[in-house]
Amino acid sequence: MALAVGASFFSPIILKPRAAFASPVACGGGGGNHHAQEAALVRRAAELADKSAGFTSPHPNVGCLVVSGGGGGGGGDVAGEGYLYAQGTKPAEVQAVEAAGERCRGGTAFLNLEPGDCHGDRTAVSALVQAGITRVVIGMRHPLQHLRGNAIRTLRGQGLQVDVFGEDLQSKIIEEAQKACRIVNAPLVYKAASRVPFSVLKYAMTLDGKIAASSGHAAWISSKKSRSRVFELRGRSDAIVVGGNTVRRDNPRLTARHGGGHLPMRIVVTQTLDLPEEANLWDISEVSTIVVTQRGARKSFQKYLASKGVEVVEFDILNPRDVMEYFYDRGYLSIFWECGGTLAASAISSGVFAFVAPKIIGGKNAPSPVGELGMVEMSQALDLIDVCYEQVGPDMLVSGFLQPIPDLTPVIPSANETSAIDPTITPYDSSIIFFYKTWDPYGAFSNFSPHPIQMPDENGNYATWSTVEHYYQAHKFVGVDNPLAQACVEDIKSAKSPEEAARMGRSVQRRQPDLVRSDWESVKIDVMYRALKSKFSIYPHLNNMLLSTAGSVLVEASPHDLFWGGGREGEGLNYLGRLLMQLRSEFLGETSATSGSSILAA
Repeated sequence: MALAVGASFFSPIILKPRAAFASPVACGGGGGNHHAQEAALVRRAAELADKSAGFTSPHPNVGCLVVSGGGGGGGGDVAGEGYLYAQGTKPAEVQAVEAAGERCRGGTAFLNLEPGDCHGDRTAVSALVQAGITRVVIGMRHPLQHLRGNAIRTLRGQGLQVDVFGEDLQSKIIEEAQKACRIVNAPLVYKAASRVPFSVLKYAMTLDGKIAASSGHAAWISSKKSRSRVFELRGRSDAIVVGGNTVRRDNPRLTARHGGGHLPMRIVVTQTLDLPEEANLWDISEVSTIVVTQRGARKSFQKYLASKGVEVVEFDILNPRDVMEYFYDRGYLSIFWECGGTLAASAISSGVFAFVAPKIIGGKNAPSPVGELGMVEMSQALDLIDVCYEQVGPDMLVSGFLQPIPDLTPVIPSANETSAIDPTITPYDSSIIFFYKTWDPYGAFSNFSPHPIQMPDENGNYATWSTVEHYYQAHKFVGVDNPLAQACVEDIKSAKSPEEAARMGRSVQRRQPDLVRSDWESVKIDVMYRALKSKFSIYPHLNNMLLSTAGSVLVEASPHDLFWGGGREGEGLNYLGRLLMQLRSEFLGETSATSGSSILAA
């Protein structure tokens, strides 16, 4: 996604291309105009979705249009529109269907976001189906894992055609419309991926980089128009955060001041609780205040704040990450930081809004927006992504991301090969189960897991191997007519741990490649396959665990092993995961594969 000042905080982040199982509809020839019309309608849905911003607390922003007859690319008029005003209000889809009435029959619905079945009643989906909608075009899947893909599957199950941008429809203009969809729900996407609220740092500074004079005086650096814009941005957040210095120096009110609507919570982060007894933030007649501090700080003052109705939350160790995780647990989607340089240095997170005023104040000791970051070279500087510039009165607003909004599209290593092993796997609907270390939830899938196996030797006699890894590493040297190779087999077999066995096998392979069997590269997958099959046949509980993952993609999450593992970003071949999925299919009776060699042909 990318950044562009528009309906919401930022522009969308550009998605990396993903491997697909089947070619989606791509824009070519006369399809460009068709895509342009459909992209425009989805962008309109995103604009509708943002209409409640600032008037209600942040929530999933959903807009819906119903187009009669031929739909977006084949003519037809917009027959009805709707948007979700706030949590607990009528769904956008229901509003659009009601507005369109009988014109829904045979029509197309355009949504910026997949419907969310938050209340278990499928109201939005039912409204589309019962109204006679025949096609639904969706800008993005729902980012929340428990909702993601549910409505799409249900609609398709009811016989409706569902096209999802980036999956079923792809082109440059579709990608741009996708960005608009991600912008309007950037806080929701970020929270789903990062388990912390979307955090934006805002400050106003002079042209020479000062947020106050040397005396501390700062009213006002920015213009009245810029301050009005700040009120608007505050209203889009669940809470506004300041530090103790800001409270002592500026005595802010931190209100949205837009004449009604949503009032964000006010949060003060202070290590020492060295705050004045009289402050505007202690007036909670219109909006509440929370003070976050170190455990045990100024207990008497905590009691005083409590008597004023101010909530005090204590942390054993006070740092912005823990604070954000706490407010994530309270359900916050978006946090707006308006703190001074000291707190800003540690709070800097998702994005930045910098209002730059055409003024110069000077001063050696005048404060700057961001405190010490520990950087000593310009190459270490934090680069903003997708920077936008907007003139606000005499000031310049510079905004951008500090990191991309996460891409929640599943990354399935070797996607086409995985589908060949297990046809039930789909690129966008399937869940992914990662395993790597033996202590992970699915650590028993690892070839390092402590499960001895019984395997036949060259003479047909069964021998016990401590782990799959012991067996695999030793078989690099089996059958080689060299006493050193035979000694390697015995040394690896008696290794105290699979880690030691792996270290020994890799070291000899690297230093004395002549001891490695000549056919190793062609047989190593089959060696691993036989060992894994023995392991999952011997232990019923492991077999049950493997079968319980049916429908999920198994990925060995090693960041550096690009053959057996999936790599850091799905660039690995994931042969260990693929072997386990093949075994799963065999145990379930879904394939007639009998050896690991079929993996190579997949």
